[in-house]
Amino acid sequence: MRLRALLDTDALGLRLLGGEDELDRTVRGVMTTDLRDPSRYLSGGELVLTGLAWRRDAADSDAFVRILVQAGVAALAAGEAELGDVPDDLVLACTRNRLPLFAVHESVAFATITEHVVRQVSGERAGDLAAVVDRHRRMMTSGPAGGGPDVVLDLLGSDLDLRAWVLSPTGRLIAGSKTSGPALPADICAKLAAEHLAAVRTGRRGPHRLTLGSTTYSLFPVRSSGRSPQASRDVRETVLSDWLLAVEADAGDWPEERLDLLQGVTQLIAVERDRRDAARTVRRRLAQEILELVQTGAAPAEIAARLRVAAPVLLPGLGAAPHWQVVVARVEWDGGDVEGGTVAQSLLEEILVDPLAGGTEPSDRIAVAHTGDEAIALVPLPAVSTEHDGSETGILADVLLESVRDPLAAGLDDDGRVTLGVSAAVHSAEGLRGALEEARHARRVAAARPGRVCAAGHQELASHVLLLPFVPDDVRRAFTARLLDPLRDYDRRHRAELIPTLEAFLDCDGSWTRCATRLHLHVNTLRYRVGRIEQLTSRDLSRLEDKLDFFLALRMS
Repeated sequence: MRLRALLDTDALGLRLLGGEDELDRTVRGVMTTDLRDPSRYLSGGELVLTGLAWRRDAADSDAFVRILVQAGVAALAAGEAELGDVPDDLVLACTRNRLPLFAVHESVAFATITEHVVRQVSGERAGDLAAVVDRHRRMMTSGPAGGGPDVVLDLLGSDLDLRAWVLSPTGRLIAGSKTSGPALPADICAKLAAEHLAAVRTGRRGPHRLTLGSTTYSLFPVRSSGRSPQASRDVRETVLSDWLLAVEADAGDWPEERLDLLQGVTQLIAVERDRRDAARTVRRRLAQEILELVQTGAAPAEIAARLRVAAPVLLPGLGAAPHWQVVVARVEWDGGDVEGGTVAQSLLEEILVDPLAGGTEPSDRIAVAHTGDEAIALVPLPAVSTEHDGSETGILADVLLESVRDPLAAGLDDDGRVTLGVSAAVHSAEGLRGALEEARHARRVAAARPGRVCAAGHQELASHVLLLPFVPDDVRRAFTARLLDPLRDYDRRHRAELIPTLEAFLDCDGSWTRCATRLHLHVNTLRYRVGRIEQLTSRDLSRLEDKLDFFLALRMS
């Protein structure tokens, strides 16, 4: 479609602010973003929709527009809901760079524009596509109460006689149409997710097909923000978080019109995915604030106050503060060229949702922060039951592992690894620091095991990990000074970075190759540093006892 056609549709509420000479440009897609640099998600020809959250001052506009122009987008549409009138500096930047600019009236949802562009770009070449998209408008404009992905799948069933389901990358059933009959069994969902992840990792072109028994399924990726398969710098950045649309049909002999229909439907489902991701922003911020308080040794009263704020957000209607568990995850890729923190964050947000709870809300109530390569989940438990032996139950590591192992192993292929650690439930703010240390140590136990996906729980830990936060301060100081002061003094005199080297060496479980890669060092340089650490402390880092002493000293320092 042409940009000019957008102005002819009154329902879109678009007002041209600049670029009248460029209105014959062709629009090939649509993307909604508030990232300061969305270039990795752009493939060219998009109408970019933005709420201007990326703009902090006037200087940001020119940089943002130049990124869009370099990516070859067709035009920019800025919403007026947040800032009112579109800033003059953005208008000038678009004029200088010959980028058409539209203002979107505050009464018009981006979802409405997205739906219109998807329909027009497809050219309305199939009557069934027009029927689905036209009826879908009602759902999109009514907000979350309109039914979400389930409504789209109902239309596929009623109009096209297609049974379809939306699945998470771990095989959780997110949505299914009423006409799809009984819900897909969990083992079928897991196999479909595993096939999809394996196909994505090997670069096979979709839709991917899998026959189970006498039934053939076609699998279509649902990529957030209108991303194309080529838009991400590395498929490993998103492979463990993208949803998929599973259709009970063999798409191998479908005409282009029918394939276009399904691609359009995945874009409409992606709008719901984006809405879900936006809702997670508040929970992520709460988790980050609580994590920082816990790690910096804030007073329990201050942490408790933040927990009281978090409880109503995570568990609406709960009268009292719940119990809490901490889950720590790490995603590591060979070579270390892909950061694992954000990947682990998205993954934890997915796998900690109750696998029996479909949809995006209200089951999605987990707060997850990330720091470095590690993601940390704060999991509220409205009630904690006690077994006959006196042990408390909540999230169990082995149950968590069983539900996600096979699909994730397919997505990790032969160059990735996921390790998980689960703490015991705690009843107050005073216990969170111990729970965090407990979950981290449990993850280390998991990392020592073979396999692509491993988990360990608090039941497998020695009691000293749980007691670390309660060691008296004078004992802490004496213990850590004896082990670490010689290294700190040497670092001050020679800038040798022995302390960071020691932390990384232990964090890599004594692996010379992984540690050298993480520190960007030659292995021989790493061996020299470790040798210097052993010489200064009279310890041997090949001995478990000495490793444990250093581990405790670093954690208590």
